[in-house]
Amino acid sequence: MLRQFVAQKPGEAFPRYGLAMELKRRGQLAEAIVEFRELIAKIPEYVPAYLMAGNTLVEAGDRDGALQVLDQGVQAARAAGDAHALGELESARAALEG
Repeated sequence: MLRQFVAQKPGEAFPRYGLAMELKRRGQLAEAIVEFRELIAKIPEYVPAYLMAGNTLVEAGDRDGALQVLDQGVQAARAAGDAHALGELESARAALEG
């Protein structure tokens, strides 16, 4: 059903974000990562996608990929003036750098 919403509204962030989150919840990490990457490519200003994509990449064992996505998210959050998301993204990045 979520895939149908994405197909009907490919230019909207929330349906694809919902699909990616559901795939992550089900443990289908590779598919979730594809959806998060597609969302970020199509709607880079949708800041919530970066943290969840980074978390999913970490869960999948791709630390370098997570750092890259979190860096992109920091830039997107700064551009959007979203201080809350910026703080979360920077914290997630710092935790990965150890």
